[in-house]
Amino acid sequence: MQIKMFALGQVATNCYLFWEEGSTHCAVVDPADHGDKIAELIQNLGLEPVAILLTHSHFDHILGIKGLREVWPQLPIYCHPADIPEETTTRTFGQTFPTVAAFAPVTPYGEGDKVAVGPLVAEVLHTPGHTKGSVTLRVGEVLFTGDTLFRGSMGRTDLPGGSMKEIMESLARLGRLEGDYQVCPGHDRTSTMDTERAINYYMLEAMGVR
Repeated sequence: MQIKMFALGQVATNCYLFWEEGSTHCAVVDPADHGDKIAELIQNLGLEPVAILLTHSHFDHILGIKGLREVWPQLPIYCHPADIPEETTTRTFGQTFPTVAAFAPVTPYGEGDKVAVGPLVAEVLHTPGHTKGSVTLRVGEVLFTGDTLFRGSMGRTDLPGGSMKEIMESLARLGRLEGDYQVCPGHDRTSTMDTERAINYYMLEAMGVR
């Protein structure tokens, strides 16, 4: 599997493209901002997006949708229903931003759902705590963890919908997955599950190791 990561937007949110070598179909995970630049990169790579996959719907993970939809108007957007509000705008950090509902239609997905991306399959693991609808996407040996799990840390729980209890349960679930995975978080550097099991205080606490 091929992965390209780039940090975009006000808070350097990680956006990912992934595809299988030999296939032209790709998916965009968390198009944080500058959708026109993401679209240009996709086109320069000779790829065709088949899905926008959201780990959650905070503004810093969705602002690039507009530019992508301008190039591919029918491009499906997937988001957990608990993170699809009725409102089309939200006020955050003193600014007004669109919610994911502003880009309707949005296809809901949840625990156990699978989205095909060429020969690859993205499986949804519901991992709430940062938001009610936060998910982790498992694609082969890669986990796109959004703002649930960071390298050596975890997402904040003090925003609406956040829960310390739920994120600790989600970290414990991820920590107990069999085998090693490449961890692609919503911010900062990538990691591996073996690394996080060894050094991540929050994961160790969640798993009852500390």
